[in-house]
Amino acid sequence: MGAKGILTTFGCALALLVAALVASAQETAPAQAAPTAAERVAAIKASLAQSMQNLKQYQWLETTAVSLKGEEKSETQNNCQYGADGKVVKTPVAAPAEDDKKRGVRGKIIANKTEDMAEYVQSCVALVKSYIPPDPAKIQAAKDAGKVSMTVLEPGKRVKIDIKDYEKTGDDLGIEVDMATNQILGLSVASYLTDASDAVTLDVRMAALADGTGYPSTITLDGKSKQVQVAVTNSAYQKKAN
Repeated sequence: MGAKGILTTFGCALALLVAALVASAQETAPAQAAPTAAERVAAIKASLAQSMQNLKQYQWLETTAVSLKGEEKSETQNNCQYGADGKVVKTPVAAPAEDDKKRGVRGKIIANKTEDMAEYVQSCVALVKSYIPPDPAKIQAAKDAGKVSMTVLEPGKRVKIDIKDYEKTGDDLGIEVDMATNQILGLSVASYLTDASDAVTLDVRMAALADGTGYPSTITLDGKSKQVQVAVTNSAYQKKAN
């Protein structure tokens, strides 16, 4: 699966992530909070399950832009919908125009840089993929080590759950939840490739359709050391024709 395909699966993986993270974080709360935590986890699971089921009735537009040092290098669009096998099927909106091949040394340099960037993006995506879906054993290990925490960002409104050292020493896996509606507001990952100088971050912002169905509206992967950014926007949701 290519970088764009892997990024698209992040929204679907949120269901597994949130259920596991919220359950693990809430287990660390005082005993008297257990009933409320259990009710919240059940509500979140039900909300996510319903959203994922509802999304199978929709088709939407996915726009993916790759930038280098703040300059957009490519943009592609795909019409997306779930197939009978439960996987997302993509149909290109238009075939990319073919540029004239540059010849000589300069052409080879450009080709090599393009290939290097593509490999780097793939490495970043592969790293982030190691966080989703989450590994229950790693979550349990982090919890036992006291590295799972929950912070109320706004009383009665927003809460953030963090797992430190989930995949690598010094990394962070976080999820933000609307406490009133149990809707997922966002997902964040702060990690690195070989060392801290190869920092990679992922930010997912969630939105809701008119019927309350949640979906990942924007997904941004930032490879800081190479100044490479991949931004995916999902929009124009419509119910599929019967």
